[in-house]
Amino acid sequence: MKNNYQNLSKEELIAKIQNLEKRKKYGLVWEDKPEEVVELCKEKLPVLKEVKSKEIITDKNKPVNLLIEGDNYHALSVLNYTHEKKIDVIYIDPPYNTGAKDWKYNNNFVDINDAYRHSKWLSMMSKRLQMAKRLLKSDGVLICAIDDNEFYHLGSLLEEIFSGYEIHCITIVHNPRGIQGNNFSYTHEYAYFIFKKNLDAIGARKIKEEDIDWSNLRNWGSESSRSDARNCFYPIIVKNDKIVDFGEVLSNNVHPKKQTEPKKGCYYVYPIDKNGIERKWRYALQSVSEVKHLLRAKKTNGDGYEIEIGKDFGTVRTVWQDSRYDANEYGTKIVHNLVPSSHFDFPKSVYNTFDCIAPILYERKNAIILDYFAGSGTTGHAVLMLNKEDKGNRQFILCTNNENNISEEICYPRLKKVITGHKDYPDITNIQANLRYFKTGFVEAEPTDGNKKKLTEEATEMLCVKEGTFELVLSQKKYKIFKNNGHYTGIIFDQLAIPEFKKKIKGIDTKFSIYIFSLGDDTFDEEFADMKQKIQLSPIPEAILKVYRRIFR
Repeated sequence: MKNNYQNLSKEELIAKIQNLEKRKKYGLVWEDKPEEVVELCKEKLPVLKEVKSKEIITDKNKPVNLLIEGDNYHALSVLNYTHEKKIDVIYIDPPYNTGAKDWKYNNNFVDINDAYRHSKWLSMMSKRLQMAKRLLKSDGVLICAIDDNEFYHLGSLLEEIFSGYEIHCITIVHNPRGIQGNNFSYTHEYAYFIFKKNLDAIGARKIKEEDIDWSNLRNWGSESSRSDARNCFYPIIVKNDKIVDFGEVLSNNVHPKKQTEPKKGCYYVYPIDKNGIERKWRYALQSVSEVKHLLRAKKTNGDGYEIEIGKDFGTVRTVWQDSRYDANEYGTKIVHNLVPSSHFDFPKSVYNTFDCIAPILYERKNAIILDYFAGSGTTGHAVLMLNKEDKGNRQFILCTNNENNISEEICYPRLKKVITGHKDYPDITNIQANLRYFKTGFVEAEPTDGNKKKLTEEATEMLCVKEGTFELVLSQKKYKIFKNNGHYTGIIFDQLAIPEFKKKIKGIDTKFSIYIFSLGDDTFDEEFADMKQKIQLSPIPEAILKVYRRIFR
């Protein structure tokens, strides 16, 4: 709709010009359409309220996974307080903005005829990506799935928000049957990987040994003799069929009697071919250790060994093509079988998500993974599968709205089945885990004394989430104490209760996080000076309000 500038006052015209001058002169520019869930936070502040009836606890020693029902803008706001710089991996699969009414903006479906379709999508994504960035650890990784509809816009947005980061993109064939377009049948989608530069964020893939293309490490053909490269003739030491070390380069006048020599309980393998000709290894001694993870010792007839190298099997490639990425076979069918009453369009293959997060998480067995477009819960399922595979203790946080009851009737029941088991899926269910279900709630934002006290009272669950302490030890009107695996959290609602509270915790010899209600930002260091070695103090609600002022300003 065009503006009728003739009807604007002088002040309105000046404001319009000032707003235009503030705009970027280059880069990605879009019409920032106001969003109701964002505007709401000027009047009400989000908190978390637990739905105790949906709690699932199978092992108190395992971490607690979280499912948060509510708009992800509000959930991310809360997480900016509870989990700043704590997240290892964020995996999101946002609405692809196809124009087929696959998402809502201000409670209205966005269709292909909406002139602001792309602006609304970019506005929605930008606000959430900026909040998500603050949650990542310094070595954290963001993964974002997308298709061609917003592929280029998203790439530009990521370059803007994550300036100075590495941004990589892979192509995943997820629909081998294809989706018919005007000129092409689309079989693929994409996944962006974003992390800080000079960071070894992506580890090696794990694939079956029989699927690896192996070849001999010993050189052959022209320029393959020992004399062609002096530093390439040395023993590779094998013990119990495993390569354990590399020996020194042999002097020119030293000649092994055979290709494999027993020595000191090990086997020394030299680059000597079956005709007894001294060859050379394809890597010099000073560089062979860099490819040790690609090598294997293969037993030959008798007590000999051949040293083989796999064809770069550890590197994650940029095009993925595997039948298990089929969204229908390993997405739709799995969700429908786990939750027969479910009606959810286009769930992603659980193996698609699994293979995206696994190379990052193999070496992070206590990682925290966030998905704030959780949908049917595929990311949570994939995290639990990875924990089952390597006995990890990774924790997921899923955020989803309850549009069409997706949180209560699809995501939660699916996760429950993954934890409790399903007879048709023994390999990817029956995984011991803990789960707590939260909904976003609100407290009036006007900074009155009464509202500050109300926010403190309503923030109990937020503080438990922040500290990971959910077991109630003591509940009094003026204070509460929670614990988990030796860590304690105290919440004091009335400063006059500090002496009584100190008596209660005096005999607890472990770390204690203590939150104390204050209308300002008093630290109460003097009151707890005799306990300073074991406690960490924080005034509330000021600690929460500082975060919210930054986000909602």
